[in-house]
Amino acid sequence: MEDQEFDLSVTDGVPPDELADYEVWRVRVQGTNISEKTLLATDYLNHFNEIVMLIEMIPDMPDMLEECQIWQPKSYAEHFRDSGFSDKDLAIEAYGHVPSKFRAPFEDTIAQAHQVIAHTVERVATDILGGDPDKLRADCQISVAMIHRIIQVANGIIHGAAHVMEQGEIDLYLCDADNVG
Repeated sequence: MEDQEFDLSVTDGVPPDELADYEVWRVRVQGTNISEKTLLATDYLNHFNEIVMLIEMIPDMPDMLEECQIWQPKSYAEHFRDSGFSDKDLAIEAYGHVPSKFRAPFEDTIAQAHQVIAHTVERVATDILGGDPDKLRADCQISVAMIHRIIQVANGIIHGAAHVMEQGEIDLYLCDADNVG
């Protein structure tokens, strides 16, 4: 009975035309590192952890900016194609079956992460040219905090949470970050 209640809460909000496919895929991903709730894998977030680590290094090693500028966003499928994730083929295939209830907020959150990262790299480059190490450090810290927050939201979505960041929160961050210092 407890499992049935759990299943009902998981499927709540999944459009009827997606429900049968969703149930099939939930069974297919059992026993893997892919969420049975959402059909998404947290391994994708490692791609963002890489750029966070690079940004964190910039105040002490400004030449890391070049690595940040080389970093490029990867789609979910691109990340898994390039990864050593044990179930990467299944993760790529399952992504096409993620219910819109999870997929839309997940994709919106990933787009926000890309937006903040691109803005951060531009701002940090300007800071380095400006020669103010305190402003550089502050901007890197503020940016890393925002990227971490977005990663936490994405992680929550992967695990079935409904909370997303409003674009207004991102816009406010982008505006405030430009006016810091």
